[in-house]
Amino acid sequence: MTKYLFFDIDGTLAAGPIGNRVVPEGTRDALLRLRKNGHFTAICTGRSHAMARSYMEEQGFTNMVADGGNSTVIDGNLLGIEPLDRKRCIQVLEECDRLKIPWAVSADDSNTRLSIDGRFADLVEKGYMVTKTVPNLDYHAIPRFYKLYIAVNAEDEKRITTLDLVPHVHFSDTCLFVEPIDKSRGIMRIMEHLGAPIEDVVVFGDGMNDLSMFDPRWLSIAMGNAVQPLKDAADYITANADDDGIRKACEHFGWI
Repeated sequence: MTKYLFFDIDGTLAAGPIGNRVVPEGTRDALLRLRKNGHFTAICTGRSHAMARSYMEEQGFTNMVADGGNSTVIDGNLLGIEPLDRKRCIQVLEECDRLKIPWAVSADDSNTRLSIDGRFADLVEKGYMVTKTVPNLDYHAIPRFYKLYIAVNAEDEKRITTLDLVPHVHFSDTCLFVEPIDKSRGIMRIMEHLGAPIEDVVVFGDGMNDLSMFDPRWLSIAMGNAVQPLKDAADYITANADDDGIRKACEHFGWI
């Protein structure tokens, strides 16, 4: 029976510190064997499509849920990207301006984010994005927003009351992301497109942003290095990402 397996990237497929994460050899082998056995494999990430596309191809995937569930790729073809609610994004940016909190935005499908304030790039870890400072940037004229980035710590974010209007998550101690966080939406879109039964879905994750794809309608597997709330929601807990957790789970369930 074909399984439809969706894998988070950081801490699940890839192990190690940010900026130096690698896919363990045992995981690579498991992916090859899964595909050989006729199973469907896909990445399921909060990264934008533009940021994740090259990674998807490097790891031999042709299917992907990206943008936190708001974009889908099947057989290498992007089916579309749903932007964030524009009006609410502008409300958040206006409040950040009033509070003098630096921000940046992703206004297109690229790895470049735009900021009006040079302080943003100085305050936030480089990560995977390129920050371009545009002193005369008018966000009111931007037609769509895919992500917002706010240079604020967890304590100071309480000052931004409009965050209650948008999905958001802390990426690091210095930066909060306003981004889609319902990966299950993208999974459902792919399954509907394929006409495949959702009970054959299997998801692997490790972080808080993976809670949205741990759905009771399918099998959810937490890595051994996962946060405790995800383990609590999991149907099965495997070994750590750097201890061939994916391969061991796939062997445990007989998919390889």
